[in-house]
Amino acid sequence: MLKGLHSRRKAQLFIGFLAGIAFGFLLQKGGVTRYDVIIAQLLLEDWTVLQVMLSAVAVGMVGVHLLHSLGLAKLHPKTGSLGATALGGLIFGVGFGLLGYCPGTVAGAVGNGYLDALAGGVVGTVVGAGMFAAWFPKLQASILRKGEFGDVTLPQLLKVRAWVVVVPAAAFLVGLLALIDLLGG
Repeated sequence: MLKGLHSRRKAQLFIGFLAGIAFGFLLQKGGVTRYDVIIAQLLLEDWTVLQVMLSAVAVGMVGVHLLHSLGLAKLHPKTGSLGATALGGLIFGVGFGLLGYCPGTVAGAVGNGYLDALAGGVVGTVVGAGMFAAWFPKLQASILRKGEFGDVTLPQLLKVRAWVVVVPAAAFLVGLLALIDLLGG
């Protein structure tokens, strides 16, 4: 099944397209495409964004590993480094703080018709991607390779089966979600 899908580029694009529509729909339904909700999260006044993201991480983590365990998906961890993580976090954080949207929520906000997301978010994303592409060779030779840690996953690092990490991590996230809800988040 996997070999058939991997060779069918149009099917992959169609599945990605449908997943993107579903993702945008869920972001909009969750209320996280609204600027005021995102700013309230940044001001630690509204926990909706955190709840949506923690839910997505828990469901995604279990779902990906379930598909992998059933032989329906392959994992392809990417190599990482402290430099790339720090630079990516800085770029993301500055853009998020200035505009009040992340790449996913800006796409959903544009779909809702929010002009600030279209003018600031889409233009900012295109300009930022262009700048990163232009500077990539220099960044690759310096910052992006600082503190490389390869493509090791947490279960590999701990030398345990993936489910030994996935189940407690998912339980922790569900518990954290329940605590946030209990505290009025």
